[in-house]
Amino acid sequence: MKPAAKSSRALGEEKIGPLLFRLSVPATVGMLAMALYNVVDTIFIGRGLGALAIAGVSIVMPIQMLIFSLSQTLGLGAASIISRRLGAKDLGGAKNAFGNVLLLNIVISSLIVFLGYLFAEELLYLFGSQGAMVSYAHDYFVYILFGTPFLMFDMILNNVNRAEGNIKFAMMTMVMAAVLNIIFDPIFIFTLKLGVKGAALASVLSQFLTLLVLLYYFYSGRSNLTFEWKYFSPNFKVMKEILAIGASSFARHGAASVLAAILNHSLFIFGGEMAVAIYGIINRILRMTFMPLFGLVQAFLPITGYNYGAGNYERVLQTLKFAVKYATLTVIGIFIFLMIFAQPIFFLFNDDPVLVKEGARALRMIILLTPLIGFQMIGAGYFQALGKALAAFILAIARQILFLLPLIFILPRFYKLDGIWLAFPAADILAVGVTLLLVVPEWKRLKAKVDLINLHSQN
Repeated sequence: MKPAAKSSRALGEEKIGPLLFRLSVPATVGMLAMALYNVVDTIFIGRGLGALAIAGVSIVMPIQMLIFSLSQTLGLGAASIISRRLGAKDLGGAKNAFGNVLLLNIVISSLIVFLGYLFAEELLYLFGSQGAMVSYAHDYFVYILFGTPFLMFDMILNNVNRAEGNIKFAMMTMVMAAVLNIIFDPIFIFTLKLGVKGAALASVLSQFLTLLVLLYYFYSGRSNLTFEWKYFSPNFKVMKEILAIGASSFARHGAASVLAAILNHSLFIFGGEMAVAIYGIINRILRMTFMPLFGLVQAFLPITGYNYGAGNYERVLQTLKFAVKYATLTVIGIFIFLMIFAQPIFFLFNDDPVLVKEGARALRMIILLTPLIGFQMIGAGYFQALGKALAAFILAIARQILFLLPLIFILPRFYKLDGIWLAFPAADILAVGVTLLLVVPEWKRLKAKVDLINLHSQN
């Protein structure tokens, strides 16, 4: 039996608690590694080139997030279909989804590179590039842009691995990318004296080498989803389903990108380049520390999708219950850690006492209600795993678009810069309320199905 086939079978048979933990740990390690090289980039840049360079690179981050969101749209959309097809024993359908997501990626990543290069200056200004940070933002962006196809293929192929339950290999490739980036960073930034261009080149090279390893994995036949040309013919129905399901991920990450662009402009108005740099650092800290939660969601998706596809609704409910419990415990731990160590963490990036003091204060305000968001993230993932695109989309945009975006315009009028930081916890509690309104009826509906199935089995 292929390793991927064995992993898929475990999704429907292994005890839920240990299975969630077993799948989430490698997913978390892999995603932590990916976040780590963003943090290391920023530390090298901040320590070697200063706060202005951090601000410039921070301008590019929402554009990177937008590219990431597109890759997640494709990867998670395909992964949802693949896990459900595998659960229904439809290997041909899974392979067809795999071929079509790769075709979509070739088209989309090529368009991003072409349009991004053509409109680089306009795009950077749109995302907040102003003042002394302009040159840093431009130098970093142009080089990062040409690595887009590598990054997108990496993310999609990793999502496909997770859809099969093969979390460990996905973890290994993500760790590989991070380690290579950390090795290349000081060489390109300091030894070759390339500055922020060097940081970008280090990322692109690590992504390319990682892609080579992923391609070898699929060509070697270790996966159920080997490259077969007959499955690479365009199937627009499958492509539409991939995009519809993945739209919730695009909404979530894309919303974060749009939000970051608006934030950069607002932060520049109320706090100048220093405020932009502070949020750039906070963004990286949160991405790093919240990776255990993202890893749990990544483990939750294939288990839920596989069992829903197999009609094992009782196991779906058990998975949801365990995931919410683990997610809540995880975010409480993250909250306590960041509240205690906010200042030392900021000091890692830059030793400017004003930046450290104000940054730590802003971080503590932003995370005030983070213990609530574990449930919100699992709720959004639940609908995505079931292929319920509309509900997943609503929950994906609830926090950042429906609530946080308006609050960023409203609260600074009364509280200046503090109003921007306070908008985050206010949006958290409102988003949790919407999640409850959608998840509770769905839970009751699925519970009724389970009760009906049990009644028939008794008769």
